[in-house]
Amino acid sequence: MPRDVFLPVAAQPSVDALVEQAQLGEQLGYDTAWLPETWGRDAVTTLTCIAQGTDDIDIGTSIMPVYSRSPALIGQSAATLQEVSDGRFRLGLGPSGPVVIENWHGVDFGNPLRRTRETVDVVKQVLAGEEVTYDGEYFDLEGFRLRCDPPEPTPPVDAAGMGPKAVELAGRFADGWHALLFTRDGIRDRLEDFDRGSEMGDRDRDDQRVTLSLTCCVLDDAEEAKSLVKQHTAFYIGGMGTFYRDSLARQGHEETAHEIYDHWQDGDQAAAMDALDDDLLEEIAVWGTPDTAPDHFERFADIDGVESASVSFPRGADLDQIESTMRALAPE
Repeated sequence: MPRDVFLPVAAQPSVDALVEQAQLGEQLGYDTAWLPETWGRDAVTTLTCIAQGTDDIDIGTSIMPVYSRSPALIGQSAATLQEVSDGRFRLGLGPSGPVVIENWHGVDFGNPLRRTRETVDVVKQVLAGEEVTYDGEYFDLEGFRLRCDPPEPTPPVDAAGMGPKAVELAGRFADGWHALLFTRDGIRDRLEDFDRGSEMGDRDRDDQRVTLSLTCCVLDDAEEAKSLVKQHTAFYIGGMGTFYRDSLARQGHEETAHEIYDHWQDGDQAAAMDALDDDLLEEIAVWGTPDTAPDHFERFADIDGVESASVSFPRGADLDQIESTMRALAPE
């Protein structure tokens, strides 16, 4: 299974530092360097710098929100990134959530499934070099066409999702699915949704790629690594809207998911972390020492239907801790 690296959400002291992390990933044999677009540096500018500073590692967005740019602009950006990377780019799209979209971007969150589908549709038309004519619920386009030649090869377009319908949509219309915060059993349930969507869209499943992102921290001090992973996981379940909470609840951990969420919303982060026991944390994340963590990571590498596992990092990890983790979990 290919092993990817998910460049950090939080430890972004400079664009140069992100380029250096991607260069290290290339040296260590990682397949793809994914960059999230949150509230730090924008993905397009940063990935352009990474493309110029690397030679072999693939690059991609995981995830670019579909509310903060128009589909035509996303298509233009994907075409440009494919050009500057010499064909190494993969576009990951997703709706994010109302906390980010409404509070930070000032855009109505609306119907995320429909908006994601329409964005994927339009972006694929743009990347094919077609004159885009589209009559959708959110987008009504006529006459747009790339002024430059369409990228060759056409970059794949992936979608993120957590619920059954969102994952089914990814299987039906996208070239891959980005999965986050899933147990081994939980992702198997959603893979059934993805495969069903693939069949509904008459897609070749062998041409689609499911990427599972795992929060990882590998340090000489295993307790410190666990603490960073636990704080990060509790933050996502408790503080990033209801999507992660509801996803964990669907995976059979409803009581725990709601307890973490309620404590976090009440401002008691310590109690939220205490509610996340080690057994459950082991099901959704990887931590430990350089001697123990690689075997733990491998437990996720044999899930049938997952084509790639991605090493991501706790939001509290610093650059040294990120490098330690990348080196310990590098492909052999």
